[in-house]
Parts: sequence; structure tokens; C-alpha cells
Amino acid sequence: MTQLINDSGFVADDWTGGFCATCAANDCVALDLPSDADPEAVDLAGLKVIRVDFPSSADGRGFTIARALRLRGFTGRLRAKGHVIADQYAMARRAGFDEVEVHDEIAARQPQEQWQFRANWQAHNYQSRLRG
Repeated sequence: MTQLINDSGFVADDWTGGFCATCAANDCVALDLPSDADPEAVDLAGLKVIRVDFPSSADGRGFTIARALRLRGFTGRLRAKGHVIADQYAMARRAGFDEVEVHDEIAARQPQEQWQFRANWQAHNYQSRLRG
């Protein structure tokens, strides 16, 4: 099982539509992207949810994918899935992710309080402090 996390903490997953591995079918509204996907090759038309895989907490390619998708104009739900840790939550939000989906084992080791501690991700952006 998995646990979904957003700025409110641990939440129930309200997406019941499933995910496609590719957008070859015209009826695909939710896409699973591997960490080595080319975000420029993704057809964003009709997509409501994109879930980006994180095979390891040391693999930051998903952050780059999220940022590229947002820069291309994707406004739907963007979800990080896999080995994301609470310390990376603020970075995930800044990259463009709306939520994080982790395995129950990660959620058990890093309880809701650790994720919520980083939920005020906009207030701790060093780049905006340098500009301001």
C-alpha cells in the first residue's frame, strides 16, 4: 500500500481513474512517467494527472521532469511517487509537485509531523530571500 502526502499531511487518495504507462491511447488522462522520461516528449493534451517515479531518494531526475512539465504549461496534478523522503518535500513542491506518494514503510519511518514540518515550503525558499 501507499500513503499520499500534501501540504495538509497524510491524506486519502481521491484519484480512482488509474494510470497509463504511455499516452498512446486517446483516453489516457493519468500518466505514469519513469525517472528517465523525456518531459519534452510528453503530449500534455487531455492529461489531468502525471505521476513521476523516484526509484531512489538519491535520484533527483524527477525534480527536473516536474519543473520541465510545469514550464511547458502543465496545470494538472503532478505527483511524485516512490522513494521520496520528508527532507525532500519542500524541494518537490518548489519543483512543481502537488503531492507525494510513498510506500507505507517510508510513511511509518517518517510520520506525518515530519512532512508537515516542511509544508511551509514557500517561506523557506533561500532564492526568494536573496532576491528580496
